[in-house]
Amino acid sequence: MRRKVLGIAALSLLSVAAPYADEVRGPFAVRESDEGVLLLEGKTRVLFYQRKPKSLAGEFERAHYIHPLYGLDGEILTEDFPRDHLHHRGVFWTWHQVSVGGKKIGDPWMAQDFRWEVREAKTFPVDAGSIGLKTVVLWKSPQWVDPKGAQKPLVEETTRIRVHRAAERTRKIDFEITLAALEDDLRIGGSEDDKGYGGFSPRIWLPADVRCTGRGGVVKPEVTAVQAGPWLDVSGSLGGAGRTSGVAILTHPSLPVFPPPWILRDRASMQNAVYPGRAPVSLPRGKPLVLRYRLVVHRGDAAAAGIDRLQAEYETEALPRYGAAP
Repeated sequence: MRRKVLGIAALSLLSVAAPYADEVRGPFAVRESDEGVLLLEGKTRVLFYQRKPKSLAGEFERAHYIHPLYGLDGEILTEDFPRDHLHHRGVFWTWHQVSVGGKKIGDPWMAQDFRWEVREAKTFPVDAGSIGLKTVVLWKSPQWVDPKGAQKPLVEETTRIRVHRAAERTRKIDFEITLAALEDDLRIGGSEDDKGYGGFSPRIWLPADVRCTGRGGVVKPEVTAVQAGPWLDVSGSLGGAGRTSGVAILTHPSLPVFPPPWILRDRASMQNAVYPGRAPVSLPRGKPLVLRYRLVVHRGDAAAAGIDRLQAEYETEALPRYGAAP
């Protein structure tokens, strides 16, 4: 029943979000609407980028995230507005603490007193085997305004999402998130408790047989952050009974902390590659922060998908040159 409800929700979203004809780019197709951008490989849905602000009866308004994220067999891997944490949303990257000159500015993790103004969301070719989606987003808050009361941007975020063609058992999706401060003495940080969660966080739906795996084997989620190595995999019957599939989060060695600590959950929550943790870090003007991650959606479990090998490849491959990306 739960998978049926999720499927109906996704179809409802797509019926609203897809009034325009597909634009074909090699093996990929792009379907744009006022709501956002749907990327497909052929006729297979890959992901939907939520551009337009979305709320639940006016609360928890959010934009600029991925949902649904689809598995290789069309299964919906992510959740939006889950009952246990209504502020969670698909694949998202945000923080509890944002401050300027020591003044706290909203709470983007909770989607409170904060907004993401998406200035552009455009697809562009990368190479014959992948397609890119570039977004430019201004972080704003009603708690940070000019003398006339207009909201002033705090950060200009440029994110490039690169979708690779599917292999037999896997598909790679890259995220390069660049944060450029627009105010002096701007800081970001995770939750202020001992969990310290914040940063890149997929909200994957978690079946009863879900299993978290890292480089050293099965990882048991704890209340606080755990060490699991440079990658973390979540696998189980995400595609329904008898069909094991999963999502792996790979982290890049260019991260300020590598490998990162992990906040993990095996029910009713998200998975988080923690950065920077409880203590905020400065984002100096003129020195953008770049964070890189790769998702691997796959059939079978982490071993069958070769996640450790894929992590090794990710660590050594050259960074993409996006050329004249819009």
